[in-house]
Amino acid sequence: MVAWLIGLPLVAAAATAARLATRRWRRGVVVLAGAGVLLLVGAVVLLVAAMTAGPAGAAAAGAAAKAAAASGGNSAAFIGAAIAVAASTIGAGIAVAYTGSAALAAMSERPELFGRAMVVVGLAEGIAIYGLIIGIILIGKG
Repeated sequence: MVAWLIGLPLVAAAATAARLATRRWRRGVVVLAGAGVLLLVGAVVLLVAAMTAGPAGAAAAGAAAKAAAASGGNSAAFIGAAIAVAASTIGAGIAVAYTGSAALAAMSERPELFGRAMVVVGLAEGIAIYGLIIGIILIGKG
């Protein structure tokens, strides 16, 4: 968990630097593409190393899994639930903003569209409810 807290500002700083590099220099895109290729090659090397690990690697992984289960290793379920609820709420907010403004514009011209417009806004708000349900299911399984 600490690694995530340390890594998130680094990811944000890297994304900002990449955006600035691509804005100012044409070769910044080439540099970023090269970095992406290097990361891909590194990930493939790690994947091959993990897939070809012998029984010692499997025993260590099994011991780590047992230790995580013993110490209450359901943090992944909580993180997944938080991501589901946060993403669906942000998406619903954006959807309600667009559909609500369009509904108000339509109702200003034709007031009889109130019922239809509110149904569309309600459907957009349903996205947040779906994310909340997924979050509850994930917490229940954790």
